[in-house]
Amino acid sequence: MARRTVRAVLQRVSQASVTVEGQIAGQIGPGFLILICAMQGDTEAEADKLSTKIAKLRIFKDDAGKMNLSVRDIGGAALVVSQFTLAADLRGNRPGFSSAAAPADGNRLYEYFADRIAAEGIPVQKGIFGADMDVTLHNDGPVTIWMDTTAL
Repeated sequence: MARRTVRAVLQRVSQASVTVEGQIAGQIGPGFLILICAMQGDTEAEADKLSTKIAKLRIFKDDAGKMNLSVRDIGGAALVVSQFTLAADLRGNRPGFSSAAAPADGNRLYEYFADRIAAEGIPVQKGIFGADMDVTLHNDGPVTIWMDTTAL
């Protein structure tokens, strides 16, 4: 049986937004831009594990300049954007994405994950699943962390 894993790229931002067809779909100030990808066979359990870890992750600076605060500690928000390309298989020169969850499952888990982040007490804005999105961000640090639930 293949290991189940939700994949994410977490970026600490001073601000971020996502635009679809010239309209802002979501925007935040300080917090996380979370690019998220559900893989085939993933369940809510993987999304739960990832959302809990993200809410507790201490990568914001404290008064001494050390990464010691969580997104909740700073009153930050999360911009959650679906990103099926995180499932890329790079064995050839043209990436394949067959290990990504089917669109219906991917959307369901994307929405579930965003709801779980909100349930952790973090205000959430979202992109639009399956849309051609223009994402802008001011990466703070920069701090960018690759995550998948097999490592948690």
